[in-house]
Amino acid sequence: MQIGIDSFASAMYGSKVLSSADAMEELLERISIADQAGLDVFGIGEHHKKEFLDAAPAVILAAAAARTKRILLGSAVTVLSTADPVRVYQEFATLDLISKGRAELVVGRGSAIEAYPLFGYNLNDYDALFVEKLDLLLKIRSEEFITWKGKFRPALVNQPVYPRALQEKLPVWLGVGGTPESFIRAGTLGLPLMVAVIGGETERFRPLIDLYREAGQKAGYSKDQLKVGLHSPGYVAISTEQAIADYYPGYAELWTKLGKERGWPPVTRTQFNSMIAPKGVLVVGGPEEVAEKLIRHSNALGGIDRFTFQMDNAGLSHEQLSKSIELIGTKVIPLVKRYESGY
Repeated sequence: MQIGIDSFASAMYGSKVLSSADAMEELLERISIADQAGLDVFGIGEHHKKEFLDAAPAVILAAAAARTKRILLGSAVTVLSTADPVRVYQEFATLDLISKGRAELVVGRGSAIEAYPLFGYNLNDYDALFVEKLDLLLKIRSEEFITWKGKFRPALVNQPVYPRALQEKLPVWLGVGGTPESFIRAGTLGLPLMVAVIGGETERFRPLIDLYREAGQKAGYSKDQLKVGLHSPGYVAISTEQAIADYYPGYAELWTKLGKERGWPPVTRTQFNSMIAPKGVLVVGGPEEVAEKLIRHSNALGGIDRFTFQMDNAGLSHEQLSKSIELIGTKVIPLVKRYESGY
């Protein structure tokens, strides 16, 4: 199991007031810490809101590439429906060259919708936009000269797309929420799957992941090609008690605020306790508890190939986040490897 971090480049750090420039510098420092601590991957999301600094993820990742040596660098997710697939490929191919083959893409339709009016797209075309643009992106990935025609973008006739990625096949994961069609689409295309789980119990996604694997095998892909990743909110501290004390206040504040925008009820401590319980989605605790939960989640879903923590959603300080990343690298990853090997 690969283990890493996904960040939305949050500009909110508890009571500490930071300028955007300082917040960005601290984010880049955390990516460097993750690289040094032995984490496998660091992803940057895409939002177009005041409280986040991730409107141009490829730029952040390129800056991170210059500071790191081995960690994979990817999007989490690229809102492909509102982007030009040609530019997306060019940006991440350039990142791949800068990072010497460490670039990845997780593409999706986006759970937040602010990009649609911002870039002039109609929400009624939510799925059709994604299907068409994913088709073009995958074609560009495979072919240097493109002849293609669609509804939402001008046609291309024997048009070359440069630069080409260093990797022969730039990794493209499909980011999904909870619709069966999305899981089947990923399997049919043979794309690795990144499942965003932010509420409830993780094991409820097993039937959907089974759909993905069945669709992929029917399309002729091997089990090894059908990778499954899991993205969930989480945080690691020296003990479970400390993790809860650090994480809960900011988590409750932020998700209650978000709930007002999306029609969710306010977060309660009872609800939080259910989500940090053994089957709950939140991976919050000490290293032992977190490692055990990752293995439990993997077993419940028939095996997962990657897990990414979404940590900067609870008003945690740079110091807290940095220490958590170090604990993941020095404590959690060795424990998970030991559990996976049967010791």
